[in-house]
Amino acid sequence: MNRTTLTGREQGVKPAGGEERETESARRPDADRRWAAALLAALLTAVAFCAADVVARSYPFGSRTRSVNDLGNQYVPFHAHLWDLLHGRADGGIVFNWQSGYGSSFLPDIGTYVSSPFALLVGVFPRDEIDLAVYVITVLKTAVAGAVMAWLLLSLRRGRWWAAGILGASYALCGWSLALASFNPMWLDGLIALPLLCLVGEWAMNGRRPLLSVLIVALAWIANFYTAYMATLGAALVLLLRLVLAEVPWRRALAVVGRAAVVVGLGVGLAAPLVIVVYSGTKHAYPGREGHFAPVGADDLLARLLPTTYSYSSPALYVGITALVLALALPFHRKVPVRVRAGWTVLVLAVALSLQWAPTSLAWHAFAAPNGSSYRQAFVLCALLVIAAWHALAYGLPDRRALGAAAVLLVLVAAVASRSTLTQQHSHHTWPVVVLAAAGALGGLALLSLRNGRPVLAGLAAVLLIGAQFGEAAATSAVATHMRLTQMDDYAPWGDRQQRESDAVAQADAWPEYRTEPGRDQTVANDPMMVGGQGSQYYSSLTADVLSRTMTALGDGWTSRGRSLQSLDNPVTDAVFSVGARVHNPPDPHQKWLPQGGGPSTVTREDVPPLVTVRPAAPRTTPASFGPSPYRNQELLLGTRVYTLPRTTLSGERKGDEARGLLVDGAQTLTARCQAGSEAFLWAPHYAGTAQLAGDGRQQLYRSDAEGTKIAAMQPLGTVPASGQVRIDLKPDRLSRVPAQGAVGCLDTGELRSAVQQLKATGATEVTVSDGTLHARLPAGSTGTAVVAAPRIAGWRCSAGGDEVAAGEFHGLIAVPLGASATSLTCTFHPPGLRLGTAVGGVSLLTLILLGVFSALRRRTAVRSGERTTTAH
Repeated sequence: MNRTTLTGREQGVKPAGGEERETESARRPDADRRWAAALLAALLTAVAFCAADVVARSYPFGSRTRSVNDLGNQYVPFHAHLWDLLHGRADGGIVFNWQSGYGSSFLPDIGTYVSSPFALLVGVFPRDEIDLAVYVITVLKTAVAGAVMAWLLLSLRRGRWWAAGILGASYALCGWSLALASFNPMWLDGLIALPLLCLVGEWAMNGRRPLLSVLIVALAWIANFYTAYMATLGAALVLLLRLVLAEVPWRRALAVVGRAAVVVGLGVGLAAPLVIVVYSGTKHAYPGREGHFAPVGADDLLARLLPTTYSYSSPALYVGITALVLALALPFHRKVPVRVRAGWTVLVLAVALSLQWAPTSLAWHAFAAPNGSSYRQAFVLCALLVIAAWHALAYGLPDRRALGAAAVLLVLVAAVASRSTLTQQHSHHTWPVVVLAAAGALGGLALLSLRNGRPVLAGLAAVLLIGAQFGEAAATSAVATHMRLTQMDDYAPWGDRQQRESDAVAQADAWPEYRTEPGRDQTVANDPMMVGGQGSQYYSSLTADVLSRTMTALGDGWTSRGRSLQSLDNPVTDAVFSVGARVHNPPDPHQKWLPQGGGPSTVTREDVPPLVTVRPAAPRTTPASFGPSPYRNQELLLGTRVYTLPRTTLSGERKGDEARGLLVDGAQTLTARCQAGSEAFLWAPHYAGTAQLAGDGRQQLYRSDAEGTKIAAMQPLGTVPASGQVRIDLKPDRLSRVPAQGAVGCLDTGELRSAVQQLKATGATEVTVSDGTLHARLPAGSTGTAVVAAPRIAGWRCSAGGDEVAAGEFHGLIAVPLGASATSLTCTFHPPGLRLGTAVGGVSLLTLILLGVFSALRRRTAVRSGERTTTAH
């Protein structure tokens, strides 16, 4: 890569006024000033972040949990599984996860949730302090983001190091960070990546550090490719503006852009083995909710610039009143060159408008409508506001005219924002915090502009600015913590309940002889990763389509529109999936809405077939071959008819759509007749409430919603009495539906035992697994089809008796045709996209090496030419 150094004028860096040249900051070595600013930003960020949790009485400083929504359901469990991998305690490896979803690809999950280098820190914490580990990682990431931003600001232009530290903390504690990323810790890697990538752009302008630049890009995309994509777009906009402001000749500008493009291309290429695997995983994932963008109103948009406002569905643009005042003052700051003022102001406004327009919003989100918040790119605008604020400060303090204009604009922002429900619902603390923070910001900036008593006043100004930033950030974070707890599901950190579950699972576990289910009464959606075992529970953005559709067809329930599968407590599916031990837990005491009670965790054991069974030759099938009845679908996988499906009658039956089911409004009774002694089950996916078999049946809770984001699982109700009369008392929580026919199934347990014995007699005599490889020894003379009790997700390759054969599908499970002499089966999992990703990564690495060698040869040639010239003279 050619080394091109831009002059001071080309970088848009002009000599500052005499006042600034005389400051201590200007005299200190640049490296020292940057380190001091970075350390100050990190310290302010960490202390303010933790202080907010102290105020909110949130974990680990209080009794309130911080594990809300996906933090408790996904991110903490994935970090727990990473801990198990690091300590050699996981069932599986980095390629395959045998614990979740009856077997799932894990490399895409790594790339989505735990590929950050910071995630490795979980390994130094005790396993039962996994929540604390995730919290420490969150604080550390946020602090590093502030430090890197402070470093970037002083790289863009020299100025007061402590002011850069304050603005760095403003960025790290922006609304996006506190409202969204604090409980989506993998997004915080994007918060770090943006200023780092802007530094890469600075180096590209000056032809410096190409190798380090490539490594930074690669690391950013590996850590979290989703936010790294947004950060890359943001850094590209900053680089283009810097080139325009520097008035770089167009040919040189093209060379800089080309150099930056090569750096980004090589960096992304090095990350390709992980990025392409994640991308391929999304192609095989169960489709989530289709998002539709709807821009928020101007009042809500401006309200999010103010402290202590909170909303999940609007852009969190808060960066602190000090940074906001400086950014608002920039257009009126006469010490700043007109081009610089206009450039940064236009860029901030353009990015703000791009957040509100559907096509550009889609572009920011990698052309995939987000399932959830539509403003995940807001941290880019927060960064631009902070950089604009720095330019307003680094060229010299804004004068009274500029500060007055900024104050007027701030009042106008507050006036429009006062019409928003976001400020009205928090008016008792929003406006006091705004007033105090504005007083601190304007007072501190005014003191800095005074010439008399400069050291004392400068110190007082720094105290005011830091105090204002610290107070409003802590208040904003505390409000966000409180609002999340009131608006989202929350889960308890690791405690006695999880420890009892883990102990019960460990005592029963005999994998891979059979699976141990951690239980239907779950604590979080990814219980197998948290407490151990090998269950059907699995919640990920990459939950396989074949898994979700197969389990739904078998009567399983789910939340998050099919991406969070529950445990299915059913002896037939337990036999099919080789679940030999099942833990039964009392209701989670943290969930107060659940009926409380029950004793300790218990374990039931069943005689089940091995993980690999042999069936008569059967054609390949797909989940689409399932019928409408989950009872009959279970029998397809078992290979034997074991259910009786009686006709049912609903008391007080209301007319309804037969296809959608009968309406249940208020207490009603569902009746049927079955063989005495059989086990009664109720399948009512769209029912919400309790169901209980009259007599000695146990009450079961069904959870579904009218929006279709969750459906209820089939559940056992008890033994059919001697009379054969099945009476199920329904008490709905809302207007619900039950199937017109086929809701009740009665299981003949004797037939099930016979079916299990038959499958055991012809099944594998030994099964071993290691990461993504399964090996089974089959009885001599086995013919037909070997069926592996694992979902047939993309990536499986198998061989029977040493001969490679195409792995087919048996009603959603792995199926391998056997030859006449096959006595063994080996299946190996290859993550889709890994081969292509490895090839791209290899090409990128080779290109990087060749470029490095070429650059080294050019430098050596130049040195020798210089030596010959010197000798000749």
